Amino acid sequence: MSITSLSSRELNQDVSSAKKAAQKGPVIITYRGTPSLVLMTYSEFERLSGKRRNLIDALSMPGLSTVEVDPPRAKIAPREVDLS
Repeated sequence: MSITSLSSRELNQDVSSAKKAAQKGPVIITYRGTPSLVLMTYSEFERLSGKRRNLIDALSMPGLSTVEVDPPRAKIAPREVDLS
């Protein structure tokens, strides 16, 4: 992933190159030398925003049938009870 930095003037002059750069990574747009905006793909935005899926969608993702899960068994020790 590469990070590109453009001034707002450069963005206005060549939007297509900014869009191409956003396919490779975030594009930081500066205004008077200060970072003010970030241009990124929508799929990257969805990933970062933590879009939640429901359980049915998550379990029906392709390729999950080949994933093996073997979680360790929980060890729960009983505690002594003091009834005095």
